[in-house]
Amino acid sequence: MTTQSVDTDLWAGLPTLEEPPGEDDTASDVWDDPIPLTGRRECPAFPAHVFPAWLGEFVSAVAEETQTPVDLAGSIALAVLATAAGGRSVVHVRGNWREPTNLYTVVALPPGNRKSAVFGLLTDPLYEAEKRLKTAMKPVIVEAELTARLAKEAADKAAAKAASADGDKRDEMVATAIGLAQTADTLAVPAEPLLLADDSTPETVTSLIAEQGGRLSVMSDEGGIFDIIAGRYSGKPNMEVFLKGHAGGRLRVNRQTRREYIDAPALTIGLAVQPDILEEIGKIKGAKGRGLLGRFLYSLPVSTVGERKVITDPVPEQTAATYSSNVIDLTLSLAEWTDPAVIQLTPEAGAALIAYQERVEPWLKARGGKLGHITDWAGKLVGATARMAALLHLAEHGGNGYAHPVTEGTMNAAIELGEYYTAHALAVFDVMGGDPVISRARSVLDVLRDNGWEDVSRRDVFTVLSRSEVSTVADLEPALALLEDHGYLRSYQPERTGKRGRPPAPRLLVHPVLRQGGR
Repeated sequence: MTTQSVDTDLWAGLPTLEEPPGEDDTASDVWDDPIPLTGRRECPAFPAHVFPAWLGEFVSAVAEETQTPVDLAGSIALAVLATAAGGRSVVHVRGNWREPTNLYTVVALPPGNRKSAVFGLLTDPLYEAEKRLKTAMKPVIVEAELTARLAKEAADKAAAKAASADGDKRDEMVATAIGLAQTADTLAVPAEPLLLADDSTPETVTSLIAEQGGRLSVMSDEGGIFDIIAGRYSGKPNMEVFLKGHAGGRLRVNRQTRREYIDAPALTIGLAVQPDILEEIGKIKGAKGRGLLGRFLYSLPVSTVGERKVITDPVPEQTAATYSSNVIDLTLSLAEWTDPAVIQLTPEAGAALIAYQERVEPWLKARGGKLGHITDWAGKLVGATARMAALLHLAEHGGNGYAHPVTEGTMNAAIELGEYYTAHALAVFDVMGGDPVISRARSVLDVLRDNGWEDVSRRDVFTVLSRSEVSTVADLEPALALLEDHGYLRSYQPERTGKRGRPPAPRLLVHPVLRQGGR
């Protein structure tokens, strides 16, 4: 059921009882079971068919062998593509609008769903690509280290000679020493290539992105990174690198111990967590207000535990080999790019994205829009769709995908992924309490249950609620309307006790289940 805010004056149009039900009015005492506020939304299965054949076949085969929802392998696969391409490619949407190709994905599944096994199968080629990059870079690093050391030694010797020189030679030797020192200072030793990091501190992630030329991927089958972001170990939230690492905004770190400048950071995050972690990340101080929660593509699939086959078909060798080869080739082909490869859209693909954006825009309305309570997330949906289109394009064409524009078919495939993640985001933000009306309605249920009221005024309910959550009676009305719609409350108009004065304010009857401690 779609929930939306309700105007206070709509109460006048709701059916009311002329008087409260009494002992002689047995029909009015009959209550149906209330409808849960946030029953599980119908979330579609991951559309693996939108992937190029080699990737879709592998994702489906992994899901079959591990008996896990295809959503798990599908979302990790997108993060794998983003790891290979992030920081090395961008998609030109229109005008000055460009989107980087890194993504933040998170899948929530209970324990026992073989998340680690799926993670291993999907990410193994990235570790192999990283190993090859290290092997190729090792001679370059050794040469750079030797050159830098010799230059430093030459500069030190020249400085020592200049310090002890006399007369006319001193100025000349000082100039020589300065020149050698400046040369030595310009000789940087490249860092050992690193594609993937696990649950790292924000400071570590920042340093790694800086030394890796602006890109990094954090992939984990646990949710420890959220504890780190929340400041569980440092004492305060630190999300700067995770905010700018998604958007590509300039990141400047000036501390006494180091200075790091990253013009266009590209961070990819691919996580598989337990569902209760979703509730916890919704509580991270500042995460919603600063936009961290709006940067993730969420997946909340149905667990297959209890319905799994014991004997399953293994991933075919050729399917696994093709997947590994393509991921490695894509990663290595883009690794040497310093200025990112620019991926263009065909006019038809651009038109398809514009049509999708026009369809999404009304959903963002604060009143009546189905995404109006999660505009921070929904406002990034079209950009995320463009990113996914570029990744699907690169998966189809490999590292030279920049030589071909994204087709309308690929854009439509990305839009289907966008619709999938929209449905799942709504379910996840329900879990996080993203809709303020639902959140307030839950608080009202709590106070009704705690106080054991059978018949209560709106004012009495409002009085016991927190002002930080419900600041005015007008803020309370949509929550009461929702609770009445779900069968927890009934509004009625008490009889006028006299002929003069204003009529009494409407009152509320409370479902017996709340007086019995239920919901």
